[in-house]
Order: sequence, then structure tokens, then C-alpha cells
Amino acid sequence: MALLELQNITAGYDKNIILKDFSLQVERGEFVSLLGSSGCGKTTTLRLIAGFSEPMEGKMLFDGRDYTHVPLHKRNFGFVFQSYALFPHMTVFDNVAFGLKMRKVDRQTIEKEVMHILEVVDLRGFENRLPREMSGGQRQRVALARALVIKPDLLLFDEPLSNLDAKLRVKMRVEIRRLQQELGFTAIYVTHDQEECFAISDKVAIMNGGVIEQMGTPSDIYNNPQTEFIARFVGFENFFELTRTGEGRFKTEAGQEVAVTRDRVGERFKGCIRPEDVLIAPAGENVPGGIPGEVMVSTFLGRHNQLNVRTPIGEFVVSTDEHHAFGIGSAVTLSMMSNKVNLID
Repeated sequence: MALLELQNITAGYDKNIILKDFSLQVERGEFVSLLGSSGCGKTTTLRLIAGFSEPMEGKMLFDGRDYTHVPLHKRNFGFVFQSYALFPHMTVFDNVAFGLKMRKVDRQTIEKEVMHILEVVDLRGFENRLPREMSGGQRQRVALARALVIKPDLLLFDEPLSNLDAKLRVKMRVEIRRLQQELGFTAIYVTHDQEECFAISDKVAIMNGGVIEQMGTPSDIYNNPQTEFIARFVGFENFFELTRTGEGRFKTEAGQEVAVTRDRVGERFKGCIRPEDVLIAPAGENVPGGIPGEVMVSTFLGRHNQLNVRTPIGEFVVSTDEHHAFGIGSAVTLSMMSNKVNLID
């Protein structure tokens, strides 16, 4: 049985429905991320789980109990906010101890638990500092320690790293993943950053228009998107119609043969492939299944060049290394690696 289960949830604000017939399951010890663009419903989902709001329809179960109408203060959930939400007039120790004091834990236990969790998040020796005397990364670790010290049944993250600079975000996401694997807590993490999400999650739920479009491991979603929306979200830029001609073999609308290693049942699909998986050669070379094209745009992007190539089956985006330069107007031939072509509905 799942630790957390949302069953057929409908939720929104006034007449604005954001989630419709929404369902989600999270197992004990899992780190699950809700990923999507602004307005997709991920924050609404987190607020429902936390107890900040209630659904219009549907149920929320936690560890087998109906939590749909359990008030926020009776849910033993930790929350890490985007803005840290630390008390500016309190020391690090008092900020971290706040939840334990609210639970009327004795002073000796508070001292022991707070100092232990500060050591876990590498803030031992900072207990007497005020938040304004610390860096953004240190303040976020204080917020994390405050959420962890109460030994929450579930830890909720609301875009916790979005206020940090790029280098610090990478460092903090590694820290969060380390702590989750070390302590084994169950977590739900909301973000719009795909790289951050894939780096730290056991499972990812990509949301679109108030529903989960696809949920799975980061590797599965990255390599096997099921819809065009998901494919575009995870970096596929080239899309083309395919019709089956045999087992693992398809034909484009313009008649080129395309081999597909990862075949699926069906006759007609939309194929997709990432720019780095399209091979490019000068026109005239004998390339099996070659697609003729003309370079329309060439863009230097540091480690590679990006080419926009006009072909009979649409415009392709192709990545080449800096040693393979093709000028504007160059006639070229494209081919696709069979194990990199993905078939989507």
C-alpha cells in the first residue's frame, strides 16, 4: 500500500478548476518530484498535501488513513519553502528548535536533537548566528534542518533552490539528495527545473494542464517519452510522421526508410529524435536512409554548433562538434541513429 495516495482529486480556487480527477501515489522512502511549467497545478497539489487547502472532490489517504480534512497542524509534515521563511530575530538554534518547542518537547531533548540535525546539515558551530549573518545556501540548510528535526512523516519542498545562484543550486541539490538517501525520508519536491528534478528524484511526475502526463524514473522519462508534450519537455526537437513498412522499419512522408530499434505495436506514429542524435554529412555521400537537406542557420554554442536544416520532412535541428562546420546554403544529408528514434502517439 502506498504511503500517500491522492484519489480522483478536483481542486481549484472559486470557479477556477486547476486539478481535475487527479491521482498520485507515493511509496514510503521515495523522493518524488512534481515537474512542470507555471500554472500546471504542481503547487496546488503540494498545498493540498500539506493541508493549506482542501479538495472540492476526491480523497487524500496517508498511511491508510483518510487525511482529506485533517487540519495542517495535525499532519506531521515538514515544509521547506522557496523563501526559507526563517524567523529573522531568532538564532539558528531557535529557528531549528521552533517545531520541537511547539510540540512541547523537553529542553534536554531539544538540545540533543537540534545539535544532531545541525551536524547532519553541516551547520555545527552556527547555532548562535542570526539568519542575516549567513549566506543563502546556509539559510536554506537551516530551513532544511528545521523541517527534518521534527522527524516528519513526509517532507514537502516548494521550489527550495530557486532563489540561489546556479553553482549553489547544484551544490544544494546534491546535499538534499545525500540527506534523503542517508535518512530515508519520504519527500515530494516541486520545481520547474528539469535538470534539478532529474538529478535528485526516484520518480518524476510531469504535469500539464492539471494532470500527470507521464510518471516514471528520470531515466525512463528522458529516454522513453510517451507523448509529444513530454518529448519536447525533455529535449526532443525533431518530429516527423512515420508509417510502418516492416518490423522495426518505417517510411517518412517523403519516402525515406527509417530503422527504429525501440519498436512499438501500431502502424502510424510520430517519430522524434534529439539534435545530437542526428548524423550529418556532405550531400552526395552514400548514407542509408539519407534525408537530403540544406543548411539554413548555423549557430555557435561553444562546444558544438547548432544547425537548422531544411528537409522534405520538415526543418531539423542538428548538433555537430566544432570541427564539422557547414556553411549557410550547404547541401547535406541527414541520417538518424536507429536506437535514438523514439515513437510517440
